[in-house]
Amino acid sequence: MIRRLSTSDAGFLTTLDALLHFDHSTDDAIEQTVAEILKRVRSEGDVAVLDYTRRFDKLDAGTMAELELPRSELRQALDRLPSAQRAALEAAAQRVTSYHERQKLESWSFTEADGTRLGQKITPLDRVGLYVPGGKAAYPSSVLMNALPATVAGVGEVIMVVPTPRGEKNALVLAAACLSGVDRVFTIGGAQAVAALAYGTQTMPQVDKIVGPGNAYVAAAKRRVFGTVGIDMVAGPSEVLIIADASANPDWVAIDLFAQAEHDELAQSILLSPDAEFIVRVAASIERLLPTMPRREVIAASLKGRGALIQVADLDEACMLANRIAPEHLELAIADPVPLVDKIRHAGAIFIGHYASESLGDYCAGPNHVLPTSRSARFSSPLGVYDFQKRSSLIEVSPAGAQTLGPIAATLAHGEGLTAHARAAELRIKP
Repeated sequence: MIRRLSTSDAGFLTTLDALLHFDHSTDDAIEQTVAEILKRVRSEGDVAVLDYTRRFDKLDAGTMAELELPRSELRQALDRLPSAQRAALEAAAQRVTSYHERQKLESWSFTEADGTRLGQKITPLDRVGLYVPGGKAAYPSSVLMNALPATVAGVGEVIMVVPTPRGEKNALVLAAACLSGVDRVFTIGGAQAVAALAYGTQTMPQVDKIVGPGNAYVAAAKRRVFGTVGIDMVAGPSEVLIIADASANPDWVAIDLFAQAEHDELAQSILLSPDAEFIVRVAASIERLLPTMPRREVIAASLKGRGALIQVADLDEACMLANRIAPEHLELAIADPVPLVDKIRHAGAIFIGHYASESLGDYCAGPNHVLPTSRSARFSSPLGVYDFQKRSSLIEVSPAGAQTLGPIAATLAHGEGLTAHARAAELRIKP
C-alpha cells in the first residue's frame, strides 16, 4: 500500500525527488476558461458575476445585493450552533487571535547625531478578500486562520466570498465569519469571485490582497491577478513529514499519516525513522487501522501514490532529509525532540513531541494553518499578521545630514551616468 525506502538504496535521492515532485501547472482548458472569466468580469462587473453564478452554482439572483449576506444572518448562524460546536469555535478563535497578536509589527525610527531620522512605518492594508470553499465543504477553520490575522493587523475591511451551490450555506462557516470580524460576505465563488475581488465591480469594491484556498480554477485565477492585487500563495496538496523513533506510538503515527492523506489523493504523508522494527510496526498499524477510516479509499490512494516509510541512518540524517523536503508540516515524534528543532531550517510548522499532533495545529493550537507547500518552506512562511501589514521607509534628512549624504549620492550617481540624480543631491550641499 505504501512504499518502503531506505537512504542506503541505490539512487535514493533521485527516487525521493521524484516522489516530492508536484506539477503546479494547470491544463490549457482551465487556463483558457479562467482567462475568459477574468476578462469578462473586469469589463462587465456585476453582470458577468451574476451570469457565472447562475451557470456554475445554479443560483439565480437579479442583483449582487441579493448575493450579499446581512450581518444578522451571520449572527444567527453563530447563535444557532449547538453549544459544543460554538464553544469549540470560540475557543479556537480566541487561541488563534492570542497567538497572532504577538506578531504585530510596530513602527520604529532612530535619529542620527546630525539630526537625520530614519525608520519604518507600519500600516495595515485597506481591504482584503478572503476566499472560502463552500457548498457541502465546511472549512470554518480556514475562515478563522485567514480572517483573524487580518483583523488583528487592523485591516480596514475584510470581504469574504463563499460559493453556495443551489443556495446551500454552511452554518459553521458563517458563524466563523461572524466571530472573525468579517465585514461583508458574498455568496459567490470560483474564478469569477477572484476576479470580482481583484478588479472590483459596481457592487464589490476592489481589494488589495486575496487570501484563502480554492480549487484549480481559483488557484489559476489567483496566479493571473497577482500584481493587480497581492495573494497569499498558490498552495499545492497538503503534506506531513514525521520523524519518529522507537519511543513513538505506531498507531498515533499511522493516524497522523492518515490525517494528511485523507485530504485528497495528491496529499503526501512520509515517515522517516532510524528504527527498522518501528517502521514495520507502523506499516502493520496502517494495514489494521485503514479499514476503520470513512475516507479509506482516498487515504489508500494518497499513501500508494505519494506516501513513503523511509529508514534513515540516524536522526541527524533525518534532519538533513527534512531540510531537503521542506515540508508543510513536520512532526518530531521522538523521545528528546527539542535538540532537533535547531537542526530544522525549512518547515512550515514544527510539531514537537508525541502529543503535538498536526491536527491540533489545523484547528486550535494558535499558529496559522496556512503554510507553504511543495518545498516552498525553503523561502516562505506561514500566513500571519505581517501578511496584512506593509512597511514604508522613513527618511528625514537634516541640513547637516545633507552635507554628509549629498557627496556620497552625487559621486555614485555620476558613476551611473545619472546627472539629474547627482545634481539633486549637490544642490542641497552648502558651498
